[in-house]
This record gives sequence, structure tokens and C-alpha cells, in this order.
Amino acid sequence: MPLDASAAPEIFHSACPHDCPSTCALEVERLSRTKIGKVRGARGNDYTAGVVCAKVARYAERVHHPGRLTRPLRRVGAKGEGLSAFEPVSWETALDAVAEGLLLAEQRHGSEAVWPYFYAGTMGLVQRDGIERLRHAKRYARQHSTICTTLVATGWKAACGVRRGVDAREMVESDLIVVWGCNPVSTQVNVMTHIAKARKARGAKLVVVDPYRTGTAEQADIHLALKPGSDGALAAAVISVLLAEGYADRDYLARYSDWDAELEAHFAACTPDWAAAITGLAAEEIRDFARLYGSTQRSYLRLGYGFSRARNGASNVHAVTCLPTVTGAWQYRGGGAMQGQSGIYGLDETLIQGLDALDPGMRLLDQSRIGPILTGDRRDLGDGPPVTALFIQNTNPVVVCPESAKVAEGFARDDLFVCVHEQFMTETAAMADIVLPATTFLEHDDLYVASGHTYLQVAKAVIDPLAECRSNHEVLCALAARLGAEHRGFEMTAWEMVDETLRASGLPDAETVHAAHWHDCAQSFEEMHFLNGFGHADKRFHFRADWAALGPDFAAMPALPGHSEAFDRSTAERPYRLVAAPARSFLNTSFTETPGSLQREERPSVLIHPETAEALGVGGGDRIRIGNELGSLVIAVELFDGLQKDVVVVESIWPNSAFEEGQGINLLISADPGPPTGGAVFHDTAVWLKPA
Repeated sequence: MPLDASAAPEIFHSACPHDCPSTCALEVERLSRTKIGKVRGARGNDYTAGVVCAKVARYAERVHHPGRLTRPLRRVGAKGEGLSAFEPVSWETALDAVAEGLLLAEQRHGSEAVWPYFYAGTMGLVQRDGIERLRHAKRYARQHSTICTTLVATGWKAACGVRRGVDAREMVESDLIVVWGCNPVSTQVNVMTHIAKARKARGAKLVVVDPYRTGTAEQADIHLALKPGSDGALAAAVISVLLAEGYADRDYLARYSDWDAELEAHFAACTPDWAAAITGLAAEEIRDFARLYGSTQRSYLRLGYGFSRARNGASNVHAVTCLPTVTGAWQYRGGGAMQGQSGIYGLDETLIQGLDALDPGMRLLDQSRIGPILTGDRRDLGDGPPVTALFIQNTNPVVVCPESAKVAEGFARDDLFVCVHEQFMTETAAMADIVLPATTFLEHDDLYVASGHTYLQVAKAVIDPLAECRSNHEVLCALAARLGAEHRGFEMTAWEMVDETLRASGLPDAETVHAAHWHDCAQSFEEMHFLNGFGHADKRFHFRADWAALGPDFAAMPALPGHSEAFDRSTAERPYRLVAAPARSFLNTSFTETPGSLQREERPSVLIHPETAEALGVGGGDRIRIGNELGSLVIAVELFDGLQKDVVVVESIWPNSAFEEGQGINLLISADPGPPTGGAVFHDTAVWLKPA
């Protein structure tokens, strides 16, 4: 029933589910049981602090978009043709067809021929991770989830032993904030709120380390526009200055780390002059930054994901994480570092993921290598069967995954059965045999933790599901019944799973957390600052990373922190380095369908230094071809002087269909795994340019 038009809209608390460290606490206007109004950041949450990104503030555009899928669909035409190639069917018919497709693949090639495939279209644990329960109950092929966090988490854990760090709310007490390898103006807007408070109250300085002048860098006191892949060299050179000029805290190093004479000699050789040749920065820029950092006790280092997405990404993260240990900044309020807080929650996901049914002997397939996997690469498949059935939730691999031409080739196979559970007719859904309509976060219950802050949140549905849309959990339970997959989680509601998971984890029950809107899982000052010791068995910070304990490809890792040459270096044939950065108004491929985001982004373009463009004979708005050994595409030129002359940037992820030749930027991104344990290398690409 519509609400009384004269009455104020009801306000419901929720949590943003999108793939962002902020996991913002939300206040949502409900205009009726089926319609929302404005979406705001929760003012009572001292991390969100009443702020959300423009994308989510316009969420009514997405949840009420006319392009939302509303009924199950069965393909009757050619793959890739979109809605015109599908006919509506009942849920019973659609689910029976999915079960038949998965069972047939299992009968022909064994259970490992079926690959449930998912990622972070929602960050809610029940709706995102429940697909693992189906996987384990049916002994399907496992997924090595490498798209986002693997490299950065590996680098941080190599240094600190556990993925936690100084509470982001402490930034308001910092005198220097260094944002390294992220662009929070676009990707984590709440960080900018806390930075602004520190600048206003304390005169804090902001330094941004990023290959191009992002929206965050535009607001910085200092922007270090280094070459992609050279972060470890910059970090090592800063440490060299800290040691040489007396900024190192020798007592802290002796008490809390594995520091020794070999490390001293190693960093002494990593001078700013040495690093200048690698980073493209001036040696004096490096010295000035090192002196500012070394002379500021309350220096807060906020590490992002961007600089980890390279073949040398994990080693870069490890090197940068060394900085607050050299100065002892961990000891002070507003000092230290943070990359992510996933290590603080201690959630027991046995029920949600069906971990009690996990067989670690089932083969593990790398999600970032879906293109090579679907095209039969034996480096991935080994002696096992081909993947002949995919069940996909929460992701759009035809657009977001590396080597997208191979991904498209794999999806085009006649012998591959695909079911996609989605909110929109994405390019992946267009390749499916069955498409199921999915709820948005406002239409189901779930449990959320964050990476960028310390709050756990529980959210109930705000509005009824659109038309025939069903949640991930409902679909998984219905499929389990048809497939003979037995697990008690399939007999529970999403809310029951949230409640039992919280109780099993020693946390307040679901109703208690929901009534309070959130639950702060922050640990003590001493724990968050590692003053009781780091997460390794010896309680020390590790300058010497035990890479062999972190992944099988450890031989490629450097013995000591600093620069690793193991990345896609420029050559005479491919002289430019490409950064495929996030666009401000998109989030992966979410929001690429909403009018506000499309109006803001306009079209795909490549940022090129004016002098580089002049040498190539192109101007702003001209078309240029960009390519490497994987292929090439045509894109519009945007002149931009906020990067080095041999660096180019494409802010994406635009749909492939937005590009002139139907191939998006991930055509050029290698599916090579980043060592030591895998990880997508989206920002590690050498390319050539020529006029189109």
C-alpha cells in the first residue's frame, strides 16, 4: 500500500553492499512497500558520518531502473544478442533447466566439470558466499578468488602477519596522511571526510602516491606521480633517507621487528638517485617526502588496492608497509598504517559457506583465469575435465575479467551450459542459457563486514522484491533441492543464517545488532597498533617476508623489501604503461546502466600527456588505437598532463559494447597470476599507441 502522501517517508537503516571498503551505513527513505526515495549516509555512524558516494545517493535510479530483469528467461536465439534472444519462463521451468544442465555436466565429466562462479556484486555474506555451500555439498570445482584482494592481502600479511591496522577514525588525529595507491574521492569517499577533519583541526598534510593526478591527488599538498610498478623502489628510497638522516626509531626496530645489519646495508644502497631512475620522480621529490614523513610522528599511511594489481604487487605492498615500522609511527595515535580490517571480525562462516562439507581435494580454479580455463588451457585444467557448466552470481566476467577476448571465446562454446543470476541483462547474462532475476540489497536480508572500517552491520529488506526477483539464498536453496545437495543451511532462511552465524562467532544476535544498526568490532588501541606484537608467531614485523609460506610461486619474490623487476616493463615495441583505473561513477560494471553515472562519464577515453599526443600526431577527441600482443582497440583521446609521458590511463569498467569495436579495456590485460599466490594484474600492462 502507498504511504500517506502527507506523511514523512519512513526511514530504514541498511548497509551498502557494493564492492568498496566503506560498506557505508545507510538511511533509506521508503515511499511504499515497493519504492524508495533518497539514500543517505547514516549520520549516527562515526565512520560513514552522513556521507555516501553519488552513485549510492542515486540508488533509486538503479533499484527502479526499467532495465531490471523481472522474470526468469530461457535463451532461444544466439548467444550475446541480449533480451531479444530470450523468452520468459516460469521459475519452476527455469530451475528445472538449471538443475538439468548441472546434472548433465556432472554425469558426463564428473562433478569438477561444474564451476560455481561468483564475486562481490554484493558484499553481504549470506547472499555472496552461500554459493560456496552448494559447491561443497555437490563437490563442484572450487574457486580461487583472485580478482581483488589476494595480492594486497598477501603483501600486508607478509609484513604484519594479520590483516588489520590502525582504525580509520584515527585519521582525524593525524598530522600527515599518505594515501598510497588508491583514489578515495572516487572509491571510498568517507576517507576524504576524515582527512578533511584532520586538515581543518590540525593542519594535517595530505600526500598522494599514484601514477596519475586523480581526484584525490588534486586535493593533496604533495602528489608523487610515479611510474606504475615502481612503488617498492620509492618505499625503499624513503627508508634509505630515514636511516641516513636520523629519522628511524632504532629502539622500536629492535623491539618490534627482525631488523639487522643486512637490512641496514640493503636500504642504504636504495638511494633517492637510484629510485629516481625507476620511478620517474626527481630525487629531491623523494627526499622531501621522506623528510616530511620521518619528521611527523602522527603519520597515517592508507594503503589502497591499485598498486598491488601487478606482477610485483605483493612485494610492492610489503615494501610500503615497512615505512611506519622504520619510524615507529605505530606507537602514536593517528600514526601507523591500514590496508584492510578483515582480520578483526572473527566470523565463523561454517554455516554460510558449508565449510563442514568442504573437500580440499577438489580442484581449485583461478577466477581471474576464466578465459584460459574456458578455452582449455592445461596449465589450469591439468588432467581434469573441461568446465562444461557455470552457475554465476554477483559478477560479470565477460567484461571484468582479464584477457576478455578469451573469456568471450570460452562463453561462446556450444558445449558450455551457463546460468546467470543477475539484476540486469549484462554481457555475461546475454551469453547464458538461463537467466534468473535477482534482488537488490534493499530486497533481502544480509550480514555485512567492512574492509575500510570496523563496523559489522545487519540489514533487513527495506522493500518487497521487484516482480519475480529472488535472492541468491532462495535460488541456492531451490537448486539444492533439485540437485540432491544436502546441508542444513539450505533449510534455513537468510535471517536465521545471519543469527546463527553471529551467535557461533560470539557476537550479539541478529536482532540486537539490527536494533543498534551496527556493532563495532574494533580491538584495543594496543592491538590495532600492534603494540602487543604483530601477527606472526614471533610477534615481530617481518622485513624478511616468508613468501614460501604465503604461496607456491615464491621463487619470483625478492628476498628483501624494495623494487622487483618482475612486471610487464615497457619495450621499444610497447613503450607505454597502461593503468586501467576505476571510473568515479561506476563500481566495476555496476552503475554502468544508470543515467546519472552515464551522464557523468560520457564515453570511454584514454588519458595521454599532451606532449605524447603531439608526438603521436593526435589531439583531444581524436581516435587512437591502443594495443599489445593480446589485441587492440580504438578509443577517444583525452589530453591530460597529470601523469608521466610514458603512462596512459583508461578509467573504466565500461561495458565492451561501449567501445567502437565491441572490445573493452580488459582485452589488453593479461591473465598471468601475480606471485606468490595469484592475483589479477589489472595495472601491469605495457602497450603501444598509434593513430586510428
